[in-house]
Amino acid sequence: MALQPTDSSLFFSRQDPEDPRLGEKVSTTLKFSENDVHLFGWPDDEGIQLNGGRPGASQAPDRIRRSLYKLTPALNARSSFAIVDRGNLITEKPLGERHNEVRALTGDVYKRGSKVISLGGGHDYGFADGSGFLDAFASDSVRPLVINFDAHLDVRPSQKGFHSGTPFRRLIEAFPKRFDFLEIGLQPQCNSQFHWDWAISQGATLWNADEIRASPILDQKILTWSKGRTKQPLWISLDIDAIQSESAPGCSQSWAWGLSVETVTMGLRSLYKLFDVKGLSIYEVSPPLDQDDRTSKLAALFCHDFLFRGLGTQS
Repeated sequence: MALQPTDSSLFFSRQDPEDPRLGEKVSTTLKFSENDVHLFGWPDDEGIQLNGGRPGASQAPDRIRRSLYKLTPALNARSSFAIVDRGNLITEKPLGERHNEVRALTGDVYKRGSKVISLGGGHDYGFADGSGFLDAFASDSVRPLVINFDAHLDVRPSQKGFHSGTPFRRLIEAFPKRFDFLEIGLQPQCNSQFHWDWAISQGATLWNADEIRASPILDQKILTWSKGRTKQPLWISLDIDAIQSESAPGCSQSWAWGLSVETVTMGLRSLYKLFDVKGLSIYEVSPPLDQDDRTSKLAALFCHDFLFRGLGTQS
């Protein structure tokens, strides 16, 4: 597969055993075990531009890495995992072929028993990441979970081409009735009634941002929804535009009406406790639109929380 190795200067180290950093836990040697997390970058915002959004997300993977690898491991962390940094996708082929490459890459990692963090790039890669996950885990006996934090449904039809508004329409059509689908943080100004009704007709569960803000206990809603689903394999898609623009301004389309960072963090931690989380994908961070790398640093924090709370590597 066409991957460009990550610049090793991003693997930060203070060269101090008393002050370790995540950059020191990075491996570029290909290996697969349940203790390995493969990290990929999709430096591609063509799908955002095709959907009328502002470019810039192509710069996100390395900007997020820069912040992530400077972070220290969590307190009381066990050192039983490694980050296998696979580099960035080379974006020379047509968009649909790039999606197919990503689907094969992530599916291979899941099938070999390791976990995935992927950093977009446009949310059109949600189809590729989600397909790799479902290729590995969907079966007659297992019904995986796909949970998307997002202001947008992203269920537009793709007859006129793939873009950042189409990933979950494509996923539902490619894997009909083979996974449970929950979208959290949807905003009324971002979605048409037709698309809302279509998603409901396909079995999706939709929670708009208004109802979550009115009830501060997102984790309780997740607990209720999870009845009968616990310990199922889970892939989480986090479009950074789900979060209010004050906290995440570096996004192709951010809104003041988004969810708070605290709400999203607590929701993610509830999911980590309830389900067998296999992967986290973060999309549409746009460094050129950011303020003091605020949004890239936030994405790095979500990755950090996934590594330690999501994977159970914190005592």
